[in-house]
Amino acid sequence: MAKKSGKGPRVTIKMSSTESPHRFTTTKNKRNHPQRLELRRYDPVLRRHVLFKEEK
Repeated sequence: MAKKSGKGPRVTIKMSSTESPHRFTTTKNKRNHPQRLELRRYDPVLRRHVLFKEEK
């Protein structure tokens, strides 16, 4: 397994569903994507794909 260091542009972010209270975490590279992330992912609460937006 790769070692995670505290250095570099990669940060852990929280993504929240726009239609339910479900949340998950992921990582992103702030150097390549400085804007907020938006993804369409599967929401297990609603059992369908919805838009997830990056939280503050």
